[in-house]
Amino acid sequence: SNHSATGFDLSSLSPSNLALTIMAALSVRDLDETVRERLRVRAAEHGRSMEAEIRAILTEAVSAPADPRGLAQTLLARFGEFGGLDLELPARSDAPHAANLSQ
Repeated sequence: SNHSATGFDLSSLSPSNLALTIMAALSVRDLDETVRERLRVRAAEHGRSMEAEIRAILTEAVSAPADPRGLAQTLLARFGEFGGLDLELPARSDAPHAANLSQ
């Protein structure tokens, strides 16, 4: 038979006319009521449903380009205003040597 378990006629499907759509469902439990209300207001401000607003927020969050400065420069930019920390390092008493991995 050319019918699937859902009754859909599979004989009309071919690589040239088949479009595959994958949708993911996401449930968020225990969402704070304040957060839910802020999402509702934000969605209204943008003229979207809450679902569309959440999709837009998630898409923007994962689509943001990575910071090209690297970790050290990012940390310096974020925390540099707090100043540095001077550490007194003890003098090395043993000569440096390679780790012994045979133990």
